[in-house]
Amino acid sequence: MCLIFQSGCGFYLPGSYPHKYVVGDPLSVKVNSLTSIDTEMPFSYYSLPFCKPQEGVKDSAENLGELLMGDRIENSPYKFKMYTNETEIFLCQSNKLSADDFKLLAKRIDEMYQVNLILDNLPAIRYTKKEGFTLRWTGYPVGVKVQNVYYLFNHLKFNVLIHKYEETNVAHVMGTGDAVEVMPTDPKGGSEVPGYMVVGFEVVPCSVVHDANLVKKLKMYGKYPSPIKCDSTAVSMPLKEGEPIVFTYEVAFEKSDIKWPSRWDAYLKMEGSKVHWFSILNSLMVITFLAGIVLVIFLRTVRRDLTRYEELDRESQVQMNEELSGWKLVVGDVFRAPSNPALLCILVGDGIQILGMAIVTILFAALGFMSPASRGTLITGMLFFYLILGIAAGYVAVLVWRTIGCGDSKGWISVAWKAACFFPGIAFLILTILNSLLWGSHSTGAIPFSVFVILLLLWFCISVPLTLVGGYFGAKAQHIEYPVRTNQIPREIPAQKYPSWLLVLGAGTLPFGTLFIELFFIMSSIWMGRVYYVFGFLFIVLILLVVVCAEVSLVLTYMHLCVEDWKWWWKSFFASGSVAIYIFLYSINYLIFDLKSLSGPVSATLYLGYSLFMVLAVMLATGTIGFLSSFWFVHYLFSSVKLD
Repeated sequence: MCLIFQSGCGFYLPGSYPHKYVVGDPLSVKVNSLTSIDTEMPFSYYSLPFCKPQEGVKDSAENLGELLMGDRIENSPYKFKMYTNETEIFLCQSNKLSADDFKLLAKRIDEMYQVNLILDNLPAIRYTKKEGFTLRWTGYPVGVKVQNVYYLFNHLKFNVLIHKYEETNVAHVMGTGDAVEVMPTDPKGGSEVPGYMVVGFEVVPCSVVHDANLVKKLKMYGKYPSPIKCDSTAVSMPLKEGEPIVFTYEVAFEKSDIKWPSRWDAYLKMEGSKVHWFSILNSLMVITFLAGIVLVIFLRTVRRDLTRYEELDRESQVQMNEELSGWKLVVGDVFRAPSNPALLCILVGDGIQILGMAIVTILFAALGFMSPASRGTLITGMLFFYLILGIAAGYVAVLVWRTIGCGDSKGWISVAWKAACFFPGIAFLILTILNSLLWGSHSTGAIPFSVFVILLLLWFCISVPLTLVGGYFGAKAQHIEYPVRTNQIPREIPAQKYPSWLLVLGAGTLPFGTLFIELFFIMSSIWMGRVYYVFGFLFIVLILLVVVCAEVSLVLTYMHLCVEDWKWWWKSFFASGSVAIYIFLYSINYLIFDLKSLSGPVSATLYLGYSLFMVLAVMLATGTIGFLSSFWFVHYLFSSVKLD
């Protein structure tokens, strides 16, 4: 629990914790893992022959979410002084490139790896122009290949945007955590020394040829003896085996009108934002319209049947039962226990846990409690809410188990224990297989063994006990009583023209229609390195998805009952849960057409493994929605009919 709350000074709202720097204060740049959309495997910055800081490489404070995401934030040799422009700063000269170093650099350049720098919690951003449009990128490439020659970006031109520090009395209002330490609390409301805040961090990478003889006697941060011309449109530093690399940089500070709360705007402006907004709105309107029509037709049909049935006297009802077919004829079988009832209870319990985690996490993110500035908080929050909601999983799983067993509590401990182990067990199996691939590739995306142990402890010391506690309350709670009795002999189900499972599989198309636009942006955020921050829209889409899943499952359950098919339990679960099939097919489509450059079987295996993990979670959550809504509907329908 302490590790989960390692970022214990609280959440970060953009604009809450401005850091004041006076002129001349030191600014330190940090480095994150090298990333590539070609391989999706992050590597440590210092796995390449770059300059190392004089004080040695040190890990920055990380939370559990960062480690799970593959982030490895470390200190770097790049150091600035606030509002002090500097040029021709010598950093270091590497050793002569060995054959292995040359091959590794060439491989990383071929795989389009990006260097990710961080200053005052802001990632370095790079601007490029193409066909009159300005494109934004986070980080810069390790190098570039031109005519079969590899060139390295060995000179960096930094541009730091700063804004004059304002509202010095803000600490009195919002001083929490370490914010009080960095905010002046002058009672007069003013500050004798003018301070500045970092509101932007831009980098221009250049490939420059340096004279190795000029830097032999230079120490780190010394002045390079000749002017350095940084031209981002030309490259001139070819990689050669057996020759050293000289690294230099320059920094300029620029006053900006950007204020502290707006400094993340450059990162949060997603490409194609107009398409995103209009597509989401269009999807919302179409799906709401379809769902409304389905709901109106459905309610009118059921009400007409109920009204006709209740208006008849007892003799007429008997005659009607003999003459008519439909859902009235399965009254003695509709609550007959399904096959594999324990498995159904386990899936529903885990689905409640995942659904609850998704709703709470996205709601908190939409309210701004999980800013991209606080790396890893989204994953940490999801993990925390999942652990806590184990109590809901145990309660629902055992309650459904006792309802199916007509109040019998026998075996509830087994059901609760299996609910606590089913989804996490599959998740650990998938993660272990994928992790072994990452370990073999020496990637920082591999979860360290210590973190694996922590996750196991969280599972067995928090999640499992809470699930068993929830199961205990479920065993003590009043079970749901059936409104009708179940016959001893099962009724034969008439032969159908079409397999009922075909309709169940096709039902997933409507829920998929509510989220496939948003799914594209989420996939782009995960696999293309883009920042996703429209959680408000995502929350609306999630609520809409819940409604549509419930309605689709209700309609299919009613259709099955009308053709005297009383085996609705599993079909109601998979009617809405089948949306996972379409999401997985979409994931394969995304891999083929959008991640064309994804190289190697390891990268493809990682992608498909994580997609399978996501699809399983979606199936459990959506299937649970469908099952619970159908159960409520069937219970309501047969409790509304007067029967002996």
